[in-house]
Amino acid sequence: MYPDSSVLMLEFNELCPTLMEGWIEDGRLPNFRRLHAESLVYQTQTEEQPQALEPWIQWVNVHSGLTFAEHGVFHLGEGGRLAAPRIWDVAARHGGRSWICGSMNTRAEDPSSTLLMPDPWAKDVDPSAPELIDYFRFVRGHVTEHTNDEAPLRPVDYARVARFMLGHGLSVATIAAAVRQLLSERGGRHRWKRAVVFERLQFDLFRWYYRRLRPQFATFFLNSTAHFQHMFWRHMEPDVFEHRPDAAELEEYGDAVAFGYRAMDQLVGRFLELITPGTTVIFCTALSQQPCLKYEAHGGKAFYRPRRFDAFLRVLHLEDAAVSPVMSEQFYLQFPTEARARVAAERLAALRVGQRPAMVVERRQTSVFTGCSIFEPLARDAELVSDDGERRTRFFDVFYRVEGVKSGMHHRAGMLWIRTPEHRHEIHPTPVALESIAPTVLAVLGIPAPPSMSRPPLSAVAPPVATGQEVVA
Repeated sequence: MYPDSSVLMLEFNELCPTLMEGWIEDGRLPNFRRLHAESLVYQTQTEEQPQALEPWIQWVNVHSGLTFAEHGVFHLGEGGRLAAPRIWDVAARHGGRSWICGSMNTRAEDPSSTLLMPDPWAKDVDPSAPELIDYFRFVRGHVTEHTNDEAPLRPVDYARVARFMLGHGLSVATIAAAVRQLLSERGGRHRWKRAVVFERLQFDLFRWYYRRLRPQFATFFLNSTAHFQHMFWRHMEPDVFEHRPDAAELEEYGDAVAFGYRAMDQLVGRFLELITPGTTVIFCTALSQQPCLKYEAHGGKAFYRPRRFDAFLRVLHLEDAAVSPVMSEQFYLQFPTEARARVAAERLAALRVGQRPAMVVERRQTSVFTGCSIFEPLARDAELVSDDGERRTRFFDVFYRVEGVKSGMHHRAGMLWIRTPEHRHEIHPTPVALESIAPTVLAVLGIPAPPSMSRPPLSAVAPPVATGQEVVA
């Protein structure tokens, strides 16, 4: 490893090239403009089919250098079972230290060399440092239940995290942003902007550890703007959709997506101030998004989540399950035995709303992956009924409809900008594979890629190292 080489990967999930280009040109994103002007600019193109265009798949591709067909991680929360090494695992084998902050579907082979803060949807992976566990659980509770007013976070949880952050980098600017946010919510609006405050908090934590560890490799993952695109694309471009938002919604959410990009632009500026001159900065989105029009016949894609998981499980007499919420309507149920998991899968699969199955159900050993399979508006008197009719309850006594409708969907193109210490700017128009990123990072660090990372590194970024691989232009 070169002693003065380091890589910081900014993983800003699903930002869109077309939106980025327009807002850079009109001056709204000065830090992204600077980063672009000082980078080798690529477009990534995933080879996965539309049914596998999920960010929790693509980020595994980025970190491991493997395709979905090779790594087999399909659901969010399954990353811990992948045995193949990620970038930071390979770095650790060569004496390197890494700081992995929020990256999706991860694990770490060597916690002594890799400080790992898992993504909020992680099922079986905890932070590698015990001191981070309370903070991690607090963030996970907010992210996985941010749509649920009945989420069980207590004042003591807030106090515990506040004390932790006061000793781990909490800035006056973040405190001020949090106060402004709470004041802005007094009229019952703007709660959706909380995600940006949490990401400022995450940056403070990242910076505190980054300055102390000085890692050779670090990642920082953000998802707020991807969420804004999913939920508010309709408000950004109402003329594209058959069902336009009303005037009040347009006033509240019309600027939501641009707001997310501006917030990330501010963080880019802070990262550029944080790094040392020898650091290579990689900005990666893995995917992007596009308008979601396939549910317009029903007014857009709605989705439903249990109001309280304990009440939902009581309806099915499955109180022995441990629940791990993930994205949107999805969650895992973990049981003490395979026999109980089989019973749960059968009971969930038997649920109907009218003649339609109410739940998606996939069982693997003692775990059941599930979620409501209905994505259109339901009548207030809709009933949740088992096949045999023995279990019957009002649907909305058990589930709630998440506010808003989904109007952005995944697109296979992504952005990849690589700012080397020389700040060389080149546009590379030919799309590159996500699987080329991991060996490229290792080449920058002077580390040979393992046999599992079969793609060659990008030649414009890093010279070939002793791997026997060719490089790609």
